[in-house]
Amino acid sequence: MSNHCELIWVNGKFIPFKNATTHVMSHTLHYGSGVFEGIKCYKTELGPAIFKLDEHINRLYSSANIYKIKIPFYPDELIQACIDLVKKNNIESGYIRPIIYFGYDSLGVHPKKCPVNVSIAMFNWGAYLGKDALEKGISVTISPWRKFHSSSFPTVAKANGQYLNSLLAVQDAHEKGYDEALLLNQEGTIAEGAGQNIFLVKDNELFTNSEDSCILMGLTRDTIIDLAKDNNIPLNIGRLSLGQLFNANEAFFCGTASEITPICSVDGRLIGFGKPGETTRKLQNLYLDIIHGKEKLYNHWLTYI
Repeated sequence: MSNHCELIWVNGKFIPFKNATTHVMSHTLHYGSGVFEGIKCYKTELGPAIFKLDEHINRLYSSANIYKIKIPFYPDELIQACIDLVKKNNIESGYIRPIIYFGYDSLGVHPKKCPVNVSIAMFNWGAYLGKDALEKGISVTISPWRKFHSSSFPTVAKANGQYLNSLLAVQDAHEKGYDEALLLNQEGTIAEGAGQNIFLVKDNELFTNSEDSCILMGLTRDTIIDLAKDNNIPLNIGRLSLGQLFNANEAFFCGTASEITPICSVDGRLIGFGKPGETTRKLQNLYLDIIHGKEKLYNHWLTYI
């Protein structure tokens, strides 16, 4: 497929890509007032399958509720819209982007009677962190920009304007020649990547942080936690320090777009031996098998089209 699908679902109807526009006076364009999700569809032996579709749509509604955005559709309608989007565009795999946002009524910060618009598009994103990222791993830098505190923004919401924080971190990382940024929180412990959660491996034990580290509670993160439990990999959830990161045997980012991406170095300092480790590979291979329908035990996470 081309980089984008030909049809986009907008407010209950499928329309051509070129017609899916919004006005420059829309509230969301001026204030970032919207919420979104990133969902992936994968090619399997049984046809296209969307990974954790219900969970993503449920989180979309949770994010909208936090910002008091009343979605004018039921969750089942958006779930079906995602399924129909794949069918109508005749796509085997791709990235699905639902977005809910305030349109135009007022340019005051309070949205007042601004209409709530809903759209779902699909496109081919490819390897989010580069062609060789999954296989060879990536280089990371610690961002000078801190992750915002949960007392300033609801970190559990996946909201449009909040990602300006990530934008600054990514710009800085790329300007310095790194693949991705790692943000610390206001307390100086590890938060997350610009768009990913983080896991560390030390002495065959898995470590990740919790909501009090001001992170988005990622669905891929939840998946890794479940897989660790199912495969008897010791799991520790708590605050992560830079010392733990630098002394880790392995580290990896995880997210819908990034999947499971090994971290090989941080600011030039090798993590472990500077290459993907055994535990990371084990979880990565299992995850890839699951999303492609090769692990039947986890088929309940897939919505087959």
